[in-house]
Amino acid sequence: MPRADQASRLRELARGGRSDAMTIAVLSGKGGVGKSNIAVNLSICLALERFRVALVDADMGLANADLLMGLMPRYTMSHVISGVRSVEEICMDGPGGIRFVPGASGLCELADLSEFERRNLIAQLRALENSADIVVLDCGAGISRNVMSFALAADRVVVVTTPQPTALTDAYATIKSLHVERCPAPIGLFVNMARGRADAVDTYRRVSQVARRFLNYGIADHGYMLHDAAVELAVEARCPFVIRYPGSNASACIAAMARKLTRTLTGQRHRGGFFSRVAGLFV
Repeated sequence: MPRADQASRLRELARGGRSDAMTIAVLSGKGGVGKSNIAVNLSICLALERFRVALVDADMGLANADLLMGLMPRYTMSHVISGVRSVEEICMDGPGGIRFVPGASGLCELADLSEFERRNLIAQLRALENSADIVVLDCGAGISRNVMSFALAADRVVVVTTPQPTALTDAYATIKSLHVERCPAPIGLFVNMARGRADAVDTYRRVSQVARRFLNYGIADHGYMLHDAAVELAVEARCPFVIRYPGSNASACIAAMARKLTRTLTGQRHRGGFFSRVAGLFV
């Protein structure tokens, strides 16, 4: 399907008579696996596929997506929670044509916010669903209630891991927690920093086999990214690697992931407004 037609089809599915965007939650079992870098560059690749993309830094503890894009937010999610600013006022133009909602480090759990603060945040974030085809959420690491709530309400869940044993263990623990909570969205694994295709395939196979054996659950394969020096150089330059090094192996891997995700998104039934579903988890 041509990109323009695919984007048009997704808009029809996403709206369905309403103004709801498709949502992809990107999370990880532990920090240091490149989750935010994947979320940022995936968002840009989706925008290059001619979708209107909004990236939300939903990591309430260690928000840092802005650093990866060389942005300096004047206002953040904390200003929205307090009612000082609207989402539209804190939203920034990001690289590659994406819209970016900056998070704020050190925010408390959504469940710990006052009723006013939580309702105001959700109401403001709903505005994103009027202006985007896809919303990518850079969630925190681990299985806090914030992370689980965003993941359980998303249309797709991407768990990022590396081939390291500790990362694999934490990735499986995250998938298990989502499964126990009856996550309705398909859960998939993305292997970062693989030494080669064989390493990535083996990493996915190990997690997939354990999930099949003990959870009777099939994990989607969202692809992999090879270890690439271009990624570290781009981070140092505070520029997404798909823009600074578009011909790199890492960029090719993320582009393949974006194409695979859009194919699955255009073929799924939509579940309604994402942020309405998040709000429902705290009733």
